[in-house]
Amino acid sequence: QVQLVESGGGLVQPGGSLRLSCAASGSIFSLNVMGWYRQAPGKQRELVATITSGGSTNYADSVKGRFTISRDSAKNTVYLQMNDLKLGDTAVYYCKLDQVLRNYWGKGTLVTVSS
Repeated sequence: QVQLVESGGGLVQPGGSLRLSCAASGSIFSLNVMGWYRQAPGKQRELVATITSGGSTNYADSVKGRFTISRDSAKNTVYLQMNDLKLGDTAVYYCKLDQVLRNYWGKGTLVTVSS
């Protein structure tokens, strides 16, 4: 089995920064894609950013230039550095792992951007 545990969420003012972490444990294969998704109140879950085991990244247009995804494959950990946070970034952020035709989700961490 695979478990994903997110951390790093919290309350931040507009323009501030946060760094999210997601640690994966269990049967992790070397070839996989890890990513961050978010779900705001009353909205559908949406892609934020993904990163492959080879280091290729993909971002939602809304976060390009502000968020950076990275990973430490030795630690099976993915990070999301979020800068210049906006009110619209408020959401529960979920970590996802895709491997061998299966996907796994973390329980999420809440990010609240408020003045």
